[in-house]
Amino acid sequence: MNLKELYQLYSKNYRIDTDTRNIRKDSIFFALKGNRFNGNHFAKQALEKGAAYCVIDEMEFEIPGATILVKDVLNTLQELARYHRRELGIPIIGITGSNGKTTTKELINAVLQTQFKTKATEGNLNNHIGVPLTLLSFSTDIEIGIVEMGANHQKEIEFLCSICEPDIGYITNFGKAHLEGFGGIEGVIKGKSELYAYLRQHQKTALVNAHDLKQIELTQGIERFELSDSVIKDSEQPFLELVYQNQLICTKLVGAYNLANINAAISMGDYFQISLENIITGIENYTPSNNRSQMIEKASNTLLMDAYNANPSSTLLALQNFNTVEHHKKVVILGDMFELGDTSLKEHQNIVDFCGNLELHRLIFVGKHYAQTTAKESYTDLLALIKELTSHPLDGCFILIKGSRGMALEKVVPLIP
Repeated sequence: MNLKELYQLYSKNYRIDTDTRNIRKDSIFFALKGNRFNGNHFAKQALEKGAAYCVIDEMEFEIPGATILVKDVLNTLQELARYHRRELGIPIIGITGSNGKTTTKELINAVLQTQFKTKATEGNLNNHIGVPLTLLSFSTDIEIGIVEMGANHQKEIEFLCSICEPDIGYITNFGKAHLEGFGGIEGVIKGKSELYAYLRQHQKTALVNAHDLKQIELTQGIERFELSDSVIKDSEQPFLELVYQNQLICTKLVGAYNLANINAAISMGDYFQISLENIITGIENYTPSNNRSQMIEKASNTLLMDAYNANPSSTLLALQNFNTVEHHKKVVILGDMFELGDTSLKEHQNIVDFCGNLELHRLIFVGKHYAQTTAKESYTDLLALIKELTSHPLDGCFILIKGSRGMALEKVVPLIP
């Protein structure tokens, strides 16, 4: 079966599944492989649960009339996604960067969907599997697609661009993320800028932060437009209030570091001729979730959950913002930052040193990396922290919780009264 024939089967329902725990009726199941699993083994189960067809790459699992044997399942998934992207023919916005990708994606979607039928990356489906699945989730009535692209090594953004073929690209920033894979900050800049290389080669458009001289330099020769110039309004409210074109925008986001994310959404709204009223409505209606700058009110404490991910750049920004908050009992709980390679101890110690200058009621570190620093109160793992918080509960505090996703710091939330 060639790609066009496979696409015809897919276009009957536009449903692709890769997990037999969540099979939808009449979907096409792609039997992907990983280090610890082989999807081919689950082809029969997928069919029994309602899948119309299964794409496999091992002949022994063939079921006549129900399986589609290919050379490589993952490659076929990626090729099908690229084929679908071209069939759709809609504008695709590609977003990458070290920090703020997901929040920016969600804000842009919130603004554009006020006047268009849009679809954006769900969750963190932003890698070599997630991007194809995102594209294949776009139905034919979608008018604008928004695709988040993550990367932890060179050539990854280049490859993802070859699949989603963005018409507009935006790099949020260059920061100290995935240093182990990229080989340092210069490697981060080179890797993320593969988006700019694609835009230049294919004569597409870039959204650029004009205050970032490195990005201005890297986008020479690319058609571009710049971030809006909304500014933060001084306010005693915990959430950001902005002024744009003499209009007040009251967000549900905290932290000055979200200003660029909001301005990207405003700029994209202007680019697609969204009315100012709808731009403001979209931004004001957006509520952060999934532990990203999420304010949680408990009975005795207030939590600022920013524990979806962490790297040295985003952690410093979160701490700087938290330092501006006025509260008599401020507590910081920081979990390890991952994928920092040989710089790990140095970067964790830098965070500990920075925290030493903050006025805090309590400063808590958790993880084996922070345990190697000079931190005064640290716990080697989450279980030790949970035991401490259970025996000595926090009360009347404003608490920042920040750490890499693998630390699972959200598990402490139910323990905080």
